[in-house]
Amino acid sequence: MSKGRRFCGLFLFPMTTTDAFIHPIRLKGEPELKGPCLFLVNPQEARYAVQGAKQNKAQSFPLFHSNLLTIPHGESSLVSWAGPAIGAPFAVMTLEKLIALGISQCIVLGWCGSLLPSLQIGDVVLPTWAISEEGTSPHYPVNQSPQSSSRLRHSLRAHLEEKGISSAEGPVWTTDALYRETGDKITRYADQSILAVDMEFSALATVSAFRGIDMAAVLLVSDELFHTEWKPGFHRKSFRKKSRRLFEIMTEFMPTLV
Repeated sequence: MSKGRRFCGLFLFPMTTTDAFIHPIRLKGEPELKGPCLFLVNPQEARYAVQGAKQNKAQSFPLFHSNLLTIPHGESSLVSWAGPAIGAPFAVMTLEKLIALGISQCIVLGWCGSLLPSLQIGDVVLPTWAISEEGTSPHYPVNQSPQSSSRLRHSLRAHLEEKGISSAEGPVWTTDALYRETGDKITRYADQSILAVDMEFSALATVSAFRGIDMAAVLLVSDELFHTEWKPGFHRKSFRKKSRRLFEIMTEFMPTLV
């Protein structure tokens, strides 16, 4: 590879017409991540990670506006927790850096809005593929629709079942425009059996395919869009309790990937 020029923690390389100018890299003093990463989209679960860092003997590193925590596992392996990173552009920038630091498997823990009456607040969705209405993934040329790793997804489902949590598997809709989830779109996608809507999954799945890592996601239903009016649930005590429990279950799952 040709010699590059360092700028703000990234490298700039001479390029062809199809190459990118800027490449994420691991800089001096940054950790080498040898194990899987739990990618925490929302601030709520990211706070749980910070609170649990000490008892897990975690090391903390800067990661843009997010937290990066590394937890030792055995003599030579690490599990990492990273987040928050809301919205496709920031989530992708964060994932790109994590991949440059060495992760090859990523489990995303996020929230979603249900489009179907069969999925209610507090239920769990394991996305299989996505309809993309975000603007980040089109910049990554891949020859497949945004989808999760079937191997990781099946392992997640089995682990959740062991903990007494059922999950729904199926496609989701990813959008940048939180405040433009219109009634027409909700009805159209629900008629196509699209389970839920989020803001990150399709972009993270696309980048994972482009960079050659395995990724799967666990989405907790935080609100319902199938009523005549929006029904949020993320302020409920029962939702916060489920969110905390799901985070704990995911931290128990991550070492099984090492």
